[in-house]
Amino acid sequence: MKYRKSLLSNFFDVMNIIILVFACIVTIYPLVYVFSMSISDPDAVLAQEVFILQKGISFESYKIVFKNKDIWRAYGNTIWYTVVGTVINVCLTIMGAYALSRKHFFIGKEVMLFIAITMFFSGGLIPTFILINQLGIYNTRWALVLPEAVNAWNLIIARTYFQTAIPDSLPESAKIDGCSDIGILFKVVLPISMPIFSVLVIFYAVGHWNSWFNAQLYLSNSQLHPLQLFLRKILIMNSPDFMQGMENAFERMAYGLMLKYTSIIVATVPILLVYPFMQKHFVKGVMLGAIKG
Repeated sequence: MKYRKSLLSNFFDVMNIIILVFACIVTIYPLVYVFSMSISDPDAVLAQEVFILQKGISFESYKIVFKNKDIWRAYGNTIWYTVVGTVINVCLTIMGAYALSRKHFFIGKEVMLFIAITMFFSGGLIPTFILINQLGIYNTRWALVLPEAVNAWNLIIARTYFQTAIPDSLPESAKIDGCSDIGILFKVVLPISMPIFSVLVIFYAVGHWNSWFNAQLYLSNSQLHPLQLFLRKILIMNSPDFMQGMENAFERMAYGLMLKYTSIIVATVPILLVYPFMQKHFVKGVMLGAIKG
């Protein structure tokens, strides 16, 4: 009996390893392929000889990309949207989630019901566009920040975290000592809530960094376009501005492909570098925030 159980356990472990290894390969291969294409020799790229490792080596496409002023402007715009948007998102979400997690907030359940409804029904694309236009923020930076100041799903995760991870005795003790509700939140609760804080920062920051659709809708001024919308134009229009001065059709075609892959790397690497520094708090915050009571 023990032998059979051990055999099943070993089989289960082997299958888990196989599945996880396959998942890792499926996840990592596209990144490796894109990076290899971005630094390979243009002739090898055009001949489609690159599969995993690069063929030859050339950083010319990176030189072309970084010499372009438009991509630096798009980088600056994206950093602004990400930093300012994440600060607003996290502040409003933390304050709203903490208030809704308190038992003495007598209409908390009703408010949560209305918030949950927004996850299934929206006002529609055209009404939202009209609203943004009437608010006077169309074609401004705030059109990408204010309409999505709070995400309902993130609010629910944060509320659940405060309900499960923060004992009622903690804020009650602080209140007895004369601390206000705002003081309790920022001086008592927030310092011990780094896991959920990290989760919210990552979720919101990645959302802002990858966002392009709202920018296409609400920003007609190309000077305000974020990096992802700029990248989309490169991928679709084959980046004619990047290749000015290239008279050879073969050269334009080869570098056109390489510039697409290079732009993907340039747009992806910064946000990938942030995750390892917040991974410890991120995992804990997701697990605690996922417990529904």
